[in-house]
Amino acid sequence: MVVTRFSRLQHLLLLQPRFQQSRVLRHPLTRTPTLIRSVMGSSSSSSSKLLFRQLFEKESSTYTYLLADISHPDKPALLIDPVDKTVDRDLKLISELGLKLVYAMNTHVHADHVTGTGLLKTKVPGVKSVISKASGSKADKFVEHGERVSIGDLYLEVRATPGHTAGCVTYVTGEGADQPQPRMAFTGDAVLIRGCGRTDFQGGCADQLYESVHSQIFTLPKDTLIYPAHDYKGFEVSTVGEEMQHNPRLTKDKETFKTIMSNLNLAYPKMIDVALPANMVCGLQDLLPSQPN
Repeated sequence: MVVTRFSRLQHLLLLQPRFQQSRVLRHPLTRTPTLIRSVMGSSSSSSSKLLFRQLFEKESSTYTYLLADISHPDKPALLIDPVDKTVDRDLKLISELGLKLVYAMNTHVHADHVTGTGLLKTKVPGVKSVISKASGSKADKFVEHGERVSIGDLYLEVRATPGHTAGCVTYVTGEGADQPQPRMAFTGDAVLIRGCGRTDFQGGCADQLYESVHSQIFTLPKDTLIYPAHDYKGFEVSTVGEEMQHNPRLTKDKETFKTIMSNLNLAYPKMIDVALPANMVCGLQDLLPSQPN
């Protein structure tokens, strides 16, 4: 079915009754290279707390997400999946918006780009890096399933969603009347829009990914907004309900899904030999020990 610009806009606005768009959403097959989408609350007190920005790094097709509680005097903020090459852009935006960066978080140890968490820590004293304990990476704060990461009166729930890597987590905005609605799920590579992350390296497991998605993401309310770590086709946002109905991999039964994943025949990630060792130490690639001659 062809989705027109009008119908796509109308659909997304219906999914977000408590958000006021600060700019017109673009057609799903177009994007700008930096600032993609911005949402600020309006009518409800809970939604008016949240400032949200979706940012894009074009070389690795990575989305970085900025969230802040603008109702709090300090305007505390966090970044999810920052990229080293766009740290200066992100910090400029944070400064312009008058925010205080508290956390630089990763959904998993990335293989296609170097995380920006290490650089952020060198440029903004007091910023804490966050990653799952299961990742085996270095960070200031390790999180596990069921924990919360708070900024002001807003919080993200940590859901363990291993399968793409052994340490993947999904960060989900809180539930309840005092938290923005509909909920938002930052799924990393566990769920992409009409796809999912590969499972053939970094401790990946198709069986585990299938179980993670169906038990931890597809059990969220169907209007929950899905924001992935990457997109390669020009899409920006989906919902749990959309992916449960239209995802060409995750709508299949488990055995069919495993067969699909084992026959992808994907190329070796071009950045993996640089990104993995750097990201295991919070992206501080310059601090890696030199290799013997």
